[in-house]
Amino acid sequence: MSQARESQFQKDRVQELSQAIDSGSLYLVRQMIKTLPTAGIAHLIESSPPKTRSVLWQLIDKDAEGEVIQYLNEDLQGEFLGGMSAKQLAELTEGLETDDLADILQQLPHQVASQVLEAMDQQDRQRVESILSYDEDTAGGLMNTDTITVRRNHTVELVLRYLRRHDSIPEMTDNLLVVSRDDEFLGILPLRDVLVSDPNTSVREVMREDIDAIPVDMEATQVAQLFEQHDWVSAPVIDSDGKLLGRITIDDVVDVIRDSAEHSLMSMAGLDEEDDTFAPILKTARRRALWLGVNLMTAICASIVIFLFQDTIDQVVYLAVLMPIVANMGGVAGTQTLTLVVRSLALGHISPSNSRWLLVRELGVAGLNGLLWALVISTIAFVWYGDLLLSYIIAAAMMINLFTAAMAGAYLPLFLKRVNVDPALAGSVALTTVTDSVGFFAVLGLAQLFYL
Repeated sequence: MSQARESQFQKDRVQELSQAIDSGSLYLVRQMIKTLPTAGIAHLIESSPPKTRSVLWQLIDKDAEGEVIQYLNEDLQGEFLGGMSAKQLAELTEGLETDDLADILQQLPHQVASQVLEAMDQQDRQRVESILSYDEDTAGGLMNTDTITVRRNHTVELVLRYLRRHDSIPEMTDNLLVVSRDDEFLGILPLRDVLVSDPNTSVREVMREDIDAIPVDMEATQVAQLFEQHDWVSAPVIDSDGKLLGRITIDDVVDVIRDSAEHSLMSMAGLDEEDDTFAPILKTARRRALWLGVNLMTAICASIVIFLFQDTIDQVVYLAVLMPIVANMGGVAGTQTLTLVVRSLALGHISPSNSRWLLVRELGVAGLNGLLWALVISTIAFVWYGDLLLSYIIAAAMMINLFTAAMAGAYLPLFLKRVNVDPALAGSVALTTVTDSVGFFAVLGLAQLFYL
């Protein structure tokens, strides 16, 4: 099924479920839910209004609740989990992979999470606690401790017998992990090689030792870049002593990539990637109010610049018409550079060695575009007002603002990242402040210099 057809199918199913709920046919709704995969159920819940969500959640089979909850956003997880006891939470999360369970526990109050851990058996509790000890945005927070390890002095036949003793093997197991007696990571043993190798061959002869394991404290975005570069399905995770701790699988990396993309998109508007589409009005307004307040402060800064040159505007009223054009062009040009740099930072393309080249390139682009659009706006200004001096001023202001926008768009993200501020979140508002203020100042300052 193509992505477009699947999306339309989901929309149709949401509408059918809403109609069934409104009509009171809960039996029909339950039967419809049973035909969907757990990810599809979660999508339907997120796509439904609040009153429909609560009904859908109550109609889900108890055995499927744990699988569904891991696909919901953080707000909905907190909403559904908040009304459960520790015993109910332990039953709901039973059978989940340790990394998914750790993600859910991080959404709970500390006391409740501790009670859920106490309700687990000792082995599962130790596995989850080991993941919870790491930051969720690191390799340690992504990893799963469910691994299959072998020794390098074993034969392939022994490995096959060992695998047959398992009722099942962990999902997305493409490699077995080779370790020493002290659990030091030595390499990987691809399953495809196990299946085609002579049974009497030793693991040492078949294993690959050229695989670099992922340090447990590596940032999640860097982990995603490695998976992308090497086309991995899974990768081992080690501690500072080289001992194997677990593995990361591609499904968790896909979540990182998706979250990163959503974060970049939503942050440009001051929104959180976990924002609920159907959240209550008061809750949504409270979240957005802060960002609107920040933008108000930046608008006031630009207005102050205009206020300083009020006498100039009184003398040359045409400036009030033309100066928003200069500011807007600078904002657009700066946003182009800013978006490029933020994306490159996320992909790890920018380093101190090439940042200077990037600035020179962006200044060159700004120069060419500045000449082009300065000529256009100066021609328009002359046709409108027949004032040659005004045309020169607008052209010069356009050049100044486009150069400033290029510098701000290139270096603001680098500066913000250096001071541990998210460039995707703070970059756009800072850029707008710079381009508006400089644009107004350039137009009005030059006008005051030559007219008064």
